[in-house]
Amino acid sequence: MKKSKQENSTLKFSHQIRVRFNEVDSMHVVWHGNYVKYFEDGREAFGRAFDLSYLDAKKHGFAIPIVKMSLEYKLPLRYGEVATIETIYLNSRAAKIVFSYRIKNENGQTVCTGETTQVFTNSEVGDMSLNLPEFYKDWKQKHGLLYD
Repeated sequence: MKKSKQENSTLKFSHQIRVRFNEVDSMHVVWHGNYVKYFEDGREAFGRAFDLSYLDAKKHGFAIPIVKMSLEYKLPLRYGEVATIETIYLNSRAAKIVFSYRIKNENGQTVCTGETTQVFTNSEVGDMSLNLPEFYKDWKQKHGLLYD
């Protein structure tokens, strides 16, 4: 697990998973829908490492649903392989959280890439926030990501 800050105002976290038997299809490769779960694994590991988890948002009265997702498959993963999920926070001025993902196999080859966009909604009413929530503004400030 690596934690790093990159020069272009992004944060990155790497997390490893082992492909389980129930994640492969009849062709003995990871079923395509499981890559969405791997992105989730990466996002949750990032959140724990950088204090930006779903529970952190919830305690401040917000939910952060995914409103956009893209994936591009490059190579298959197979049962038993250890894959590395690189989750990269992409800084934005808008009231949203954008992550980029790169999943690599044991040989360091990219097997899948993707991106997700999450927005802030009020937990009780469900209204989308057009402004940065204070807790998120503080988080960005703490990591040197707040725009002037």
